[in-house]
Amino acid sequence: MDTALVIERASSDEDLDAVAALEAASFINPWTREMLARELSQNELARVYVVRMGEERVVAFCACWIIVDELHINTIAVRDDLRRRGLATALMHHVLGEAELQGASRATLEVRRSNEPAQRLYEALGFQLAGVRPGYYTQPDEDALILWRNCEEKRGEAKP
Repeated sequence: MDTALVIERASSDEDLDAVAALEAASFINPWTREMLARELSQNELARVYVVRMGEERVVAFCACWIIVDELHINTIAVRDDLRRRGLATALMHHVLGEAELQGASRATLEVRRSNEPAQRLYEALGFQLAGVRPGYYTQPDEDALILWRNCEEKRGEAKP
């Protein structure tokens, strides 16, 4: 990738507008801007990280929670025309690293059973299948795969 990436926490109303637009373009049942704003203002566990590329304000984002020692990935999206260029991988590495610095030792997420590209990404990052939530998603109805990752083990360190 030619252009340098900047990955940081969302920090402005413009960021929130861009995240909401990308959310709406990426998902069947997107969070609204109001829902995202409420989440960030009322939930101290919530974080939204954005990827900036060149002059582009937000080309990808990850919304997550850090709950005690666990990172919960709620949403990750990359602008459609920039997918399959390593942005999601770079973003996830950053988010996982930030979470570890804040004390997270495990990470979890749900993914649609049919979303094979996302499953490949998560597998490459060390996530493993831990369970299934039947009928979790709607439009279309679909199971969610529950994935977990132990952060220390991914780095090659055994947990005590």
